[in-house]
Amino acid sequence: MTVSGIITAIIIGAIIGALGRLVLRGRQNISILVTIIVGIVAALLGTWIADLVGVKDTGGIDWIELAFQVVLAAIGVSIVAGASGRKAE
Repeated sequence: MTVSGIITAIIIGAIIGALGRLVLRGRQNISILVTIIVGIVAALLGTWIADLVGVKDTGGIDWIELAFQVVLAAIGVSIVAGASGRKAE
């Protein structure tokens, strides 16, 4: 993987992670770094699922692939925020 590929993954991860946070209601107490990591993982998984379904490469903007990515990011942010919210007492 090249440096530009890593930078692109970080930027896409930040966008997908932010969109995932916007989909959720309320406040999520997680850092921007965790949001980016969740976004990167969601983008990779969403692309993989879109490829399995057969909608990875479509004409124009790949809305279905983007929807998979954002939904997965929202699920990931929800899981991470919920896990970090439950601190041992």
